[in-house]
Amino acid sequence: MIFHGFVQAGGGSTRFGTDKALVQLEGKTMLQRTGELLASVCHDVTIVAAAGKYTDAPWPVIADRWPGQGPLGGILTALHRLGKTDPADQTKDVERDPCSFALILSCDMPFLTKEFLRFLTDRALSSEATIIVPEASGRLEPLCACWCSASVVAIQAAFDAGGRKVTEAMKHVSMEVLDESAWKRFDTDGRLFWNMNTLADYEEARRVFEERAGPFGQTQGKQARPLQG
Repeated sequence: MIFHGFVQAGGGSTRFGTDKALVQLEGKTMLQRTGELLASVCHDVTIVAAAGKYTDAPWPVIADRWPGQGPLGGILTALHRLGKTDPADQTKDVERDPCSFALILSCDMPFLTKEFLRFLTDRALSSEATIIVPEASGRLEPLCACWCSASVVAIQAAFDAGGRKVTEAMKHVSMEVLDESAWKRFDTDGRLFWNMNTLADYEEARRVFEERAGPFGQTQGKQARPLQG
């Protein structure tokens, strides 16, 4: 099974005040960090963004087919793309594998790890569900999840009916929800799914990375203080 990685970078960053995909941590933009993380576990990487953005990115960029309609439009854009990304299939407009997978990540989650994403994709391979999604603090994490291409029909129908909330659309397909007992071993300090919504969040993330690096730029063995907010 081939996994295709998608970076969701189509948001307006309204609360952030600037394009959060382009802010840097440890010398790399969040767009680059997220793309490289996906590349470590996926066959290929694609960025979903507003038309004309990130033209110098090292991965292909596809325009969000429903700009301004929230993350569900970006997810649908990725799912519709799945049938056109298999390099082993040289035909066009034919039925593909009934369940190829998109690993979809938001570009504002700085503490995700390769080890957790490998676990997530391995879990998808053994699951009968069409979406494999973590749950943290009682909330689903749809922008850190594996989405089977077979989910596109039901998700599109929910969208066409006026639905824009991702978690509501997800109720129309089968899900395997990974609670804390499944992923906690990858998150010893409570940051795995933490995301940056504001500049204050970004400054907090920078503090954590600087504290991890220590005074000489070397990663320290001790844990950093918990994130705030």
